[in-house]
Amino acid sequence: MTRSSLNKDWFLMSGAKINIVDTTLRDGEQTAGVVFANQEKIQIAKYLDELGVDQIEAGIPTMGGAEKECVKHIANMGLRASIMAWNRAAISDLRESLDCGVDAVAVSISTSDIHIEHKLRTTRADVLQRMCDAVSFAKDHGLYVSVNAEDASRSNMEYLIEFALAAKRCGADRLRFCDTVGILDPLATFRKIKTLRDAVEIDIEMHTHNDFGMATANALSGVYAGANYVGVTVNGLGERAGNACLQEVVMALKYLMHVDLQFKTEKFREVALYVAAAAGRHLPPSKPIVGSNIFAHESGIHGDGVLKNPLTYEVFQPEEVGLERQIVIGKHSGTAAIKAKFREYGIELADDEAEEILKRVRAQAISMKRSLFDKELVFIWEDYLKERGEGHGQDAG
Repeated sequence: MTRSSLNKDWFLMSGAKINIVDTTLRDGEQTAGVVFANQEKIQIAKYLDELGVDQIEAGIPTMGGAEKECVKHIANMGLRASIMAWNRAAISDLRESLDCGVDAVAVSISTSDIHIEHKLRTTRADVLQRMCDAVSFAKDHGLYVSVNAEDASRSNMEYLIEFALAAKRCGADRLRFCDTVGILDPLATFRKIKTLRDAVEIDIEMHTHNDFGMATANALSGVYAGANYVGVTVNGLGERAGNACLQEVVMALKYLMHVDLQFKTEKFREVALYVAAAAGRHLPPSKPIVGSNIFAHESGIHGDGVLKNPLTYEVFQPEEVGLERQIVIGKHSGTAAIKAKFREYGIELADDEAEEILKRVRAQAISMKRSLFDKELVFIWEDYLKERGEGHGQDAG
């Protein structure tokens, strides 16, 4: 099968392995204002390993001090995942990583002309030389090497191919394609990765940023084009708008591309909450996959459908990601949801009772500008009974 015919079924037929590289402890912690305590980093590493992450980018040893000690600790924890350290294309950085006992290193250097000219203030030729020297040193010391093409998405394609070929000749194990400022869209991503993959037989990792809200989509597009590694962070933490989100990528691979990585996804919510707390970043209720609203239904049509068959409005079961289904009672609820909620209280409502309760629920929800709590529903029911002269004839408590 040619690469031009890549589609979902190609993964099923080829048995292609998609590897997840988590950089929560490096790029995630580079989120402005985020600092993980070392014990938090160690716990996050344990979580990532338990989930099923293939490689953990644990930090930047050349920072020294507590950062280096933490990377060393994680590297010696006996985790199943490969432990990678991030480095500039400098042998001095790599020596610090070697001291930590990691089995893999990322060697990062810019490949776009704007970075080469204005950040590095050097030439394309010098970038190639620095990269090759660093890769050769790392391979001489038995390390797995990912060469990071920083700002690859804005790099000249001919030069990027030359860079990838040089990296491969020097012994690099893979190329990390970095959409550093998040300027790609899925179609452009596919074209670039396919062109690169056709020109150079080397493993490619997608490292996508979310500046235009397309990090996960671009990561998947790269996989369609032949990339077999995806860089992610828990909750999509990362510089500026963040990186491709671990939970989104894993579940999208499973349900949209039919690639089941056998992750322990039932722990996704637990891990998401832990990382959010450690980062001091609130987990939005609408966060895809792990937000508290993902399986909350208020709309009457949706609530009725879900009560009859959850698959009407849910792609997978909430328990699969550590959540629970919620039927929320509020302005947009219908009688089916009202009946189901009161059934939890041991009360079977007749149709006319459900209609009357629903009117009162809607009025109160509008007045309070929110959905209602169970206790408030009980008060509505008790008031309704009093008006009918039945007092507390039925217990809703």
